[in-house]
This record gives sequence, C-alpha cells and structure tokens, in this order.
Amino acid sequence: MKNNIVLIGMPGAGKSTVGVLLAKAMNYSFMDTDLTIQQENGKKLYEIIADKGIDEFLNIENDVLSHVEANQSVIATGGSAVYGEEAMKHLSDIGHIVYIKLSCQEIVRRVSNIKTRGIAMKKGKTIFDIYAERVPLYEKYADIIVDGENTTIEECVERVVDAVAFLENKRL
Repeated sequence: MKNNIVLIGMPGAGKSTVGVLLAKAMNYSFMDTDLTIQQENGKKLYEIIADKGIDEFLNIENDVLSHVEANQSVIATGGSAVYGEEAMKHLSDIGHIVYIKLSCQEIVRRVSNIKTRGIAMKKGKTIFDIYAERVPLYEKYADIIVDGENTTIEECVERVVDAVAFLENKRL
C-alpha cells in the first residue's frame, strides 16, 4: 500500500529540508536515506565514495533503499537513488514518488560543497553532466513533479501536500 511519500531530485533540491516540514505538516515520520546509509556503514557518504568508489556506493544505496520499511513516512532519498532500479521499484510500491524539480542553474547556486556533500559523480563529470543524466530518470520514476523553482520551502511543502492530496482523491 502506498502510504509514504518518497522525495527524489538533484542534490540541493531541498529533499531533506522539505521532507522534515512535510512530515510535520502531514503528521508522518521522516527518514533520510543518506543518513541511513551513513549509519549502516559507519562513514559519511563522501568517505564511502572515496573508499569504495562510485559503483560500489551505488550498489550500497540500491541495497539499502530496496529494503526500506516505512509506514506513513516522508522518505528523502539521495540524488543518485534513481540509478537503482530495484530501489525505485520498491519505493514506488510503498509510496508516491515526488520529484522536486529545479533548474540546473539553481542547483549549482545551492550546492557549493561538492567534495564533502557525497555526491555520486564520476571523475571528469560536472553538475551539468549529472543533471542531464538524471533528469530523465527523475521524470521516469515520478508520480508527481513539483516545481521548486522560485519558491520558499513552505511553498514547496504546500505544493507537495496539494499534489499528493489530488493524486489520492483521483485514485478513489
């Protein structure tokens, strides 16, 4: 049963920030899967990536997300979650997938700490490259696309609440 809300989008899109406020607004629990990965591995994301490489990090992320158990929760995923097919299938089975969409220029403006943020980005790639690579995946998996451009966090939360309510009413 889909009684969770899963947030996907680029690093810097506000998934964790929106997620906390969304959970409060809906009286849901909140889960940040990046924190779950860190806790399970005893390392920060960028340390996991440095130690094991991008491909192994993506395998770890896919495995962790494929086994998420949640009920009436807002789940904020890492920006690279969409690379894991098993993970996205599982998350889609348990929740409504909401893509928080922003322009690449806004992502670049928001994300200044690429090295310590733990962004799954192969050497030689730029934010523009991963944006172009990931946007089609975000759109593929999304049940709902919320435009987060030129909005406050509160407005973005309101848009998600309204879109999920519309989707729920449509299914009745």
